[in-house]
Amino acid sequence: MKKFFSSLRAYLKKSDTFLLILCLTASVLGIVVIASAASSVTSVYVQIGATVLGLILYFIFSVIDIDIIADKWRPLTAMGLLLIISLVWLGDSRGGNRAWIRFAGIGIQPAEMVKIIFIISLAHLITGFKEADRLDHPLSVLALGAFFMVHFAVIIGVSGDTGSALVYLFIFAVMLFAAGIKFYWLAGAAALLVVAAPYIWYYLLNDNYRTRILAIFIPGEIDPTGRGVLWQTNLSKAALAGGGIIGKGLYNGGGTLTDQLPLRTSDFILAVIGEEFGVVGCVVVTALLTVIIIHCVRVGLKSQSRLGALACIGVASMVAFQTLENVGMCIGVAPVIGLTLPFFSYGGSSVVTLYAAMGLVSGVKMKPKPTMFLK
Repeated sequence: MKKFFSSLRAYLKKSDTFLLILCLTASVLGIVVIASAASSVTSVYVQIGATVLGLILYFIFSVIDIDIIADKWRPLTAMGLLLIISLVWLGDSRGGNRAWIRFAGIGIQPAEMVKIIFIISLAHLITGFKEADRLDHPLSVLALGAFFMVHFAVIIGVSGDTGSALVYLFIFAVMLFAAGIKFYWLAGAAALLVVAAPYIWYYLLNDNYRTRILAIFIPGEIDPTGRGVLWQTNLSKAALAGGGIIGKGLYNGGGTLTDQLPLRTSDFILAVIGEEFGVVGCVVVTALLTVIIIHCVRVGLKSQSRLGALACIGVASMVAFQTLENVGMCIGVAPVIGLTLPFFSYGGSSVVTLYAAMGLVSGVKMKPKPTMFLK
């Protein structure tokens, strides 16, 4: 036992304790709010269990050298894609898309968990091209684009989960930008996206997604009564407004503690926070997530490993996009596409993935500097 505690102290000295404290603080606050909003205590138990499992993965990913994982990127990528493809046979279509595998009352979201593999594999590919001074070579760009498009196409084609697919797109774009790819490639990709926009709008997005997007710009035409596609968003905004500056207090929410607000423990957890803890609570939550994002970037920028740095940037971009999109849809400036608020929202797959990702960042911080930097 004495040896165990000695090893634990040594680990905590080397690991990113500050990041772990930030994540645990967010998780504890999230569990408290979920307990307030949930209609069943089961959600609380699942969230606690997912957090414990996430912590185990945090420790595992923090001690495993990222280079060891990156060297196995081919089989890992194949396994990840096969896991998503398995939704064809095992997927549950509840919630508007076939994005979940459910058994014994527990749901697993493959696209969520594969993000870690995607980030590490992409970082490995970019690093290889960068070190060979071929990042801007057409064949390198084509290879990177193909790697991303395979994931994007499989997620959209198999599950129809546009929200998760957009997270992958944002991670891909930010990591390439951080790697220093020439601007003309990014400009060309943006131009291609504009040209392809009509095809994406009419053939890739279903009627439900198109309606959600249009409702942001022309709500009076799309949902004049406010009880259609905008019903969730309107309830969310009402709950946020009802909380005022300091909120009504824990367990004292109105609309969020009844069945009026759908998905109040997951997609719209911010509305519960706003009603019960007011503007102050929302500022604390967003500030906490912002610090986590900035810290991940900071660890990446200080790393002597290009692979580790890019992985940290990928993790930061993942958390940043989900935070911005979730807050946006809760206040009515972004479409509702089913993305949860990191660490705070109910969702086992999300929590486990986030802690694994943070363990990755901690591992990059723990990795010793190469000998050449110690001289």
